[in-house]
Amino acid sequence: MDAYQQVANKLQELGITFDVVEHPPVFTTEQADSYIEGMEGVRTKSMFLTNRKKTQYYLLIMGDKKRLDMDDFKVQVGADRIRMASLDSLAEKMTLSAGTVSPFGLLNNEEKDILVYFDKDIVSEDIMTFHPNTNEKTIFIKSKDLFRFLESIGFTYKFLTLR
Repeated sequence: MDAYQQVANKLQELGITFDVVEHPPVFTTEQADSYIEGMEGVRTKSMFLTNRKKTQYYLLIMGDKKRLDMDDFKVQVGADRIRMASLDSLAEKMTLSAGTVSPFGLLNNEEKDILVYFDKDIVSEDIMTFHPNTNEKTIFIKSKDLFRFLESIGFTYKFLTLR
């Protein structure tokens, strides 16, 4: 089963409706925006982070226009020496490749050892957009349905106020 179909099947199993737009492979939110321009939904970026010893992993979801203040994030999650996780860690923990990071990759994290954080600035939005484990599609999902999806696969999440 391909990566997108796994996501679609799980959402359908939960009775969650969503829209999807197919497009050529994209590697930045700016590139994706050119294919979904004018459609309703907050544009997100998902970052897969780890501590220096690779003993803790984090998935941070925030608006695509905001820059991450890593020092602020470290203080809020109570950790130090956090950085972007390697491509090897991304493949190992979520079976994803560069440019496809999203909450849907958590379907592949059997250990349930990734901490999930959302920037408070986006959680009040009705619809969020993500790559559904492929950078050849963009999925539009109601925020409340995304949270229900996460809970259904055994993940909790926290909200942060990022600068």
